[in-house]
Amino acid sequence: MSDRPNGLTYAQAGVDIDAGNALVEAIKPLAAATRRPGADASLGGFGALFDLKAAGYADPLLVTTTDGVGTKLKIAIETGVHATIGIDLVAMCVNDLLAQGAEPLLFLDYYATGKLDVDQGVAVVSGIAEGCRQAGCALVGGETAEMPGMYAEGDYDLAGFCLGAVERGAVLPRLADQKPGDVLVALGSSGPHSNGYSLIRRIVERSGLSWTDPAPFEEGVTLAEALMRPTRIYVKSCLPHIRAGRLKGAAHITGGGLIENPPRSIAKGLVAKFDDAAWTLPPVFDWLQRTGGLSDQELRRTFNCGVGLVLIVDPADLPDVLDGLLHAGEEAFVCGELAAA
Repeated sequence: MSDRPNGLTYAQAGVDIDAGNALVEAIKPLAAATRRPGADASLGGFGALFDLKAAGYADPLLVTTTDGVGTKLKIAIETGVHATIGIDLVAMCVNDLLAQGAEPLLFLDYYATGKLDVDQGVAVVSGIAEGCRQAGCALVGGETAEMPGMYAEGDYDLAGFCLGAVERGAVLPRLADQKPGDVLVALGSSGPHSNGYSLIRRIVERSGLSWTDPAPFEEGVTLAEALMRPTRIYVKSCLPHIRAGRLKGAAHITGGGLIENPPRSIAKGLVAKFDDAAWTLPPVFDWLQRTGGLSDQELRRTFNCGVGLVLIVDPADLPDVLDGLLHAGEEAFVCGELAAA
């Protein structure tokens, strides 16, 4: 091949292959730390293998999910707080798997930016690796895309993809087993999680506050720190109860809130009857409602209102489920029951 003295290079076009290689090398230890039975979590190949037999499965079904973090990402970019947004990315995928009764096994990410910043990329992937550690799944690969002209300076985008497995007889929801009187158990959220942030950003704008101002609803933290608190991951606290057959359903409370998500896990002819007196609306949601002038309907349809996951439990199994969740560190409480429609 001959040199062309006036020829263009990929770097001149805005893509730095060396920076990409540096990022891959920097995140290899992060991925390696997420190894689990069935996956060695090594990076560098064209694909990743998983040994279901080594993970202890006999007759599994595979379950897949994909998600992003919405415009919560804008706050990360505006504040430079990149270390926790990866936890959100993992949480949005693995909590959806959990609602099917599945254990998260493998996670892959897609990280796209106009100009690759290695330090920023490492911070983002470190959060993804931490989320995988919390969920017990292996970070086995992904894609880093540097695309000049596609993104404004400093902007980036994220998407996550997760593969899980569940034994054929343990798939949730167990619609045929549900009946009136089954108990709804709520698991507390850490805040808005990763939903409703387009509205949150408008409310913050209306409030006149900056991200570095003290949070008006929580002492000792800035507004950004409070609203960037990562989504809770419920996998390790709930999987034992799924495997013991104690859960008849689970609903991940995301966009659509407590109005639209629970019906996705409830049998026809039944409805979720929530006890509004069972919990107090956390201060962040009270502030969002008052500052934004939100109706109760808009609040409940947009935000999780302090409940990140709703489980459907037979009354006979309730003591074991509540005791196990509380010992696992969850804020768990009865929030209602199933009733005939």
